[in-house]
Amino acid sequence: MGESVFFSVVIPTYNRQPILEKCLKALERQQLNNVETVDATSIQGYEVVLVDDGSTDGTLEWLETNKSEFPHVRTFRQNHQGPAAARNLGVEKALGDTIIFIDSDLVVTENFLLAHNSALVQGKKRLGSDRFFTYGAVINTCNFDNPTAEPYKLTDFSAAFFATGNVAISKHWLEEAGLFDTRFQLYGWEDLELGVRLKQLGLKLVKCPAAIGYHWHPPFSLEQIPRLIDKEIQRGRMGVLFYQKHPTWEVRMMIQMTWLHRLLWGILSLNGALNERTLAPFLRWLINSGKSQLALEIARVFLNWYNVKGVYEAYGEIGE
Repeated sequence: MGESVFFSVVIPTYNRQPILEKCLKALERQQLNNVETVDATSIQGYEVVLVDDGSTDGTLEWLETNKSEFPHVRTFRQNHQGPAAARNLGVEKALGDTIIFIDSDLVVTENFLLAHNSALVQGKKRLGSDRFFTYGAVINTCNFDNPTAEPYKLTDFSAAFFATGNVAISKHWLEEAGLFDTRFQLYGWEDLELGVRLKQLGLKLVKCPAAIGYHWHPPFSLEQIPRLIDKEIQRGRMGVLFYQKHPTWEVRMMIQMTWLHRLLWGILSLNGALNERTLAPFLRWLINSGKSQLALEIARVFLNWYNVKGVYEAYGEIGE
């Protein structure tokens, strides 16, 4: 019989109570014993470290009322400071040596922990150390009633090195890398920036497609556009902070701060002529025809243009 592992699943949440309920229920249904892995590292147990980032939708009250349903959950709260600070608090409070990060709008399958465990055991055998992390699959879905029914799509592919949607890593590497940078208070990049530091420590990425999480978001509607534009501008600003910390060509490519991206999205959006106003009738027609996902992909043309403009505006401000 090998050693046993205790997992701490760290989840930051902010005003997501309806989908968080599905997220936590799926984590309570984990199957931990697998006959095939008896000689490998077994799972001793797990906890769910939920950090509420100042929710105002009654998340904590709802949890308090229903706590008997969630025996694995330990809850912590902080004032609204963003997911980087929330994840750091979660890691600090975690009792396990292995941390799994997921988001509070992710619904996992019953063998989620087993799959990560199996990939961690295999990775250790192959690489001879724990200098790696496992990265599960994330499938995007708008199906709230049955999120796990969604098939894998080409648009679900991610080329990210370290993304906190579904990742397992030894706690000591996070501490050695210095955890998440809490200056990333707006939307975007805090996980990929930590990924750059983990890569500098020599950590490898081990894909773990059997650990599936279904990432729920509401179907695209025109009402979401102002918020999505705001997110892209925030992502642009945070991208520049990312570049200030790691001024490399690789980071410039990631944050779209190159003449190539400027040209590409400039051409695709006809220099901003294709925007939320001019495309609204077409997007509305697509949504009404039941093609909200296609409408979102088309909206990305002007959303990316806002992102590129946000990057250059934020970079210009530093220059001044």
